[in-house]
Amino acid sequence: MPRPSRYAPDTRPRRAHWSDEAVCRDVEDASIFFPEDFPRSEVPLIAMQAKAVCHGCPVSGPCLDSALALPERHGVFGGLDKNERQALRRREQRRARKRAALLREETTDAFAAAEAGVR
Repeated sequence: MPRPSRYAPDTRPRRAHWSDEAVCRDVEDASIFFPEDFPRSEVPLIAMQAKAVCHGCPVSGPCLDSALALPERHGVFGGLDKNERQALRRREQRRARKRAALLREETTDAFAAAEAGVR
């Protein structure tokens, strides 16, 4: 059987991606998702419009997860603007640091207790 060319079009069915279900794909003016491009006085209103679209979107969760993982530096993704995503990211980092500190403390206490029991 001949090997298909690597340049041949991929005819295999593509697995569905969360972005295929995104409501923002059908928005007439996608620029509302990047309110920073508008005059400063209009930014809050434009961002509210984008967030309203996100509010009704069935995939806003995966969209936000993707924006946090990349991280997206501009625009509205998953219903949060860049400042809100940055605050969320910082909050998560603080929680992770606290968990790590607690774990280190517990480990140190366990070693100290084990050492005291050995002597």
